[in-house]
Amino acid sequence: MSGSGDPRSGKARLYPVTPPLLELASVSKSYPGVRALDRVSLKVERGEVLALIGENGAGKSTLMKILGGVVEPTEGAIRIEGVEHRSLSVAGAMAAGIAFVHQELNLFDNLDVAANVMIGREPVFAGPLRLIDRAALSAKVMPLLQRLGVDFQADTPVAELSLAQRQLVEIAKALSLDARIVIMDEPTSSLTASETARLLRVIAELKAGGVAVIFISHRLVEVEHCADRVVVLRDGAVVGELAKGEIDHDTMIRMMIGRDLKSLHVPADRPPGVTVLELAGVRTPAHPEHAIDLALRSGEILGMAGLVGAGRTELARVLFGIDRRLAGELSLEGRKLAIATPRDAIDHGIFLVPEDRKRSGLVLEFSVKENVSLANLAAFAVGAIIKSGAERRNADERRTALDIRTASIDTLVGTLSGGNQQKVVLAKWLSMTPKVVIFDEPTRGIDVGSKSEIYKLMRGLADSGVAVLMISSDMEEVIGVSDRILVMREGRIAGFLERPEFSEENVMHLAVGRRDLQAAEAVVC
Repeated sequence: MSGSGDPRSGKARLYPVTPPLLELASVSKSYPGVRALDRVSLKVERGEVLALIGENGAGKSTLMKILGGVVEPTEGAIRIEGVEHRSLSVAGAMAAGIAFVHQELNLFDNLDVAANVMIGREPVFAGPLRLIDRAALSAKVMPLLQRLGVDFQADTPVAELSLAQRQLVEIAKALSLDARIVIMDEPTSSLTASETARLLRVIAELKAGGVAVIFISHRLVEVEHCADRVVVLRDGAVVGELAKGEIDHDTMIRMMIGRDLKSLHVPADRPPGVTVLELAGVRTPAHPEHAIDLALRSGEILGMAGLVGAGRTELARVLFGIDRRLAGELSLEGRKLAIATPRDAIDHGIFLVPEDRKRSGLVLEFSVKENVSLANLAAFAVGAIIKSGAERRNADERRTALDIRTASIDTLVGTLSGGNQQKVVLAKWLSMTPKVVIFDEPTRGIDVGSKSEIYKLMRGLADSGVAVLMISSDMEEVIGVSDRILVMREGRIAGFLERPEFSEENVMHLAVGRRDLQAAEAVVC
């Protein structure tokens, strides 16, 4: 209750105080030997967007898993509209109006979009067989897809969707619950600029409708754009909070990591060297009508920018032998190449760090040691027998060189943070002799501290003479890390930019061609 004076009576008048929609009170979580959360308290009001930020391992996901009913807290309490819960089950969290958009996608490839969105809640026909009413199912799901502005249908099989499209299905699933609290854990990590802008508009709609949103993101520009308040976690504890007027990129970084970060761009030790990889008239299955000519030089980081559908990842897949090259020639150090499979590319020193490291770059059920040696097992074997000592020495050397933060090289890679998983992918390739390394979205879902380390590793590769091709949808990253920028548009190269020409406007001019630049800038966050 709160009071205010009545000037006529001299007595206080009492008014009921509405409790916060959500309150976490001194929530802690301990595992054997590790305190993942340490007395975390926070509140979320109706119609508020609360951003929760921190480095990988700060405790953000653990805290949200507690709220989503996936993990039980060791101590503390959860209050929803004043009603206290010692812990929540998944069903209890859903019943309380909590929807969770997980960073790790949880979809069934063998089902279509509509079935995934409404899994376990499908409308059925009356009768003993309770068959699913497909028309009603589609009618429930299509408005959600239209709200998100997707380019696929309710009956599209999930197996046919890209990583970004799958992320949008997860978001549609959360919206289908009509939740009062929506938790979004890295919801834009796989989205393009236009998809991100659409999602931020959906968040604004939810806020206007009184829904509370907890927004977890390493993309601090998005946090600045949509958050009403920011709570910062470090080492499992709340280290600070920022009100709307205090939210600032550099301040957030300082609070997250306890120090300032230097500029993203580290100048090369020397000018670019000779051409390492050359493409002449290369045509990809995605854009067979366009021929690509490109020279990638030793000692440089060539950033590749472009809008969705520009053909960047499709070109990388052809260079690594995943997809067939329809026409044209590849040359490595002046010699013609015939790359038909990834094994061919690997044998020639062309390596790919894929966009989706969990599905395409790692075996999550294998240890760090096994993942590091996986692409080069012949180097650690006599016949069919693995020389475990040599394998362990190599993994230990790579763990030290790349500062992979794990207690043991026998740790399962699936338990590591995103930044450390990315380092394991790199360790796998650095165990061999790279000539060209292609990074496809190298810092997706990685915190700012780990990003800085990845950038240093990329620069180290370039300074050692390796040719680095970096594909990124993060404009700050492309401009901040590249020595030269290649911009693709609709399957062809629209142009190149040298460092003095770097700007978001110049990149977007090339990316959109003659289309209205203002329309393109409206979707860049």
